[in-house]
Amino acid sequence: MTKKYAICLSGLFCAFLFGVMALHLALPDRARSETENRTLQQFPAFTAAAVVDGTFMEDTEDYLADQFPGRDGWTGMKARVEQLLGKTEFRGVYLCGDTLINRGDEPGALAEKNLSYVSALAEKTGIPVYLGLIPTASEIWRDKLPSGAPVPDQSAFIENALAETGLPGVDYLSVLKEHAGEAVYYRTDHHWTSLGAYYGYTALCNSLEITPVRIDSFTPKTISEDFNGTLYSTSGVHWLIPDTMEYYVPEEGLTVTSWRSGKAEAAALYDRTYLEKKDKYSSFLGGNQPLCVIENPNAATDQKILLVRDSYSDAMAPFLAQTFAEVHLLDLRYYRLPVAQYAAENGIDDIVVSYSVQNFVTDNNLLFLSQ
Repeated sequence: MTKKYAICLSGLFCAFLFGVMALHLALPDRARSETENRTLQQFPAFTAAAVVDGTFMEDTEDYLADQFPGRDGWTGMKARVEQLLGKTEFRGVYLCGDTLINRGDEPGALAEKNLSYVSALAEKTGIPVYLGLIPTASEIWRDKLPSGAPVPDQSAFIENALAETGLPGVDYLSVLKEHAGEAVYYRTDHHWTSLGAYYGYTALCNSLEITPVRIDSFTPKTISEDFNGTLYSTSGVHWLIPDTMEYYVPEEGLTVTSWRSGKAEAAALYDRTYLEKKDKYSSFLGGNQPLCVIENPNAATDQKILLVRDSYSDAMAPFLAQTFAEVHLLDLRYYRLPVAQYAAENGIDDIVVSYSVQNFVTDNNLLFLSQ
């Protein structure tokens, strides 16, 4: 009976493997996983050099893993099984009740270099330069993390960064801590919510000694109730209730210009086409781009502000546009011209280097600040 059982089990396993192989051959390869929000490995080119150095086999293994039939379902099932076994960390993401929080990277040599590049920018221009480091959820929601979870001390890094550069800072940390009991970050994404971005906007205004617009001046509108963000994609934890997204600021009266293709093109404060896609956060300004300028002739001041920034500023920009006549946003991943020169040529009043701590300590593009 035991032998028959073993033979039957082996037969079922072989049938499973054959079925998977047949599906792999029958189904077309996917270029991208919307669930994981990334490009998938395609079958590698067969060359003698790739075989000799081993990259062909490595790329083939990645290809088989990425193109595995039903990969998205298996990834979610794996995370679910691991959770039942007591695991709380999934690919660098902690499951904290109904919230996902990214562990983050410890600051290293690159972070020190990036601080020196910010200082170099301040030395090159006579325009005031502010350093704004945005703490992520692992700092503000530290109490939600599993006991003993090893996460970087972002408060200490921010304090040391300001002391080392000697620059005035934007105190995002204090205002976010003050409102830590509110939904200032998404539960499935690493970004702050529109509410968190509003509090960030108030911190920036306070640093520049400008009165921010009161929050009760805005009427938030829910624009999506099914946002599954980057941490949902990374972790494989696919069973949480999706996030709700809101817009606070109306678009009327604003002129938005984008330089996605190297020339000025009319754009929008919100690109609602992204609301039908996985990457809904990119609906703010239409996502990544080298340069974006928002003009508001009815702003509270006639000042022009330049943000050298990461994607957190996309959600904060609508609020900034209520206070500043011109909001200029540069992304050093795509913009390569001297920042000091751009600021001088465009009559900028203040420059803010505004990055989340996680992006600041890992971004290799801040060296362009020193041009």
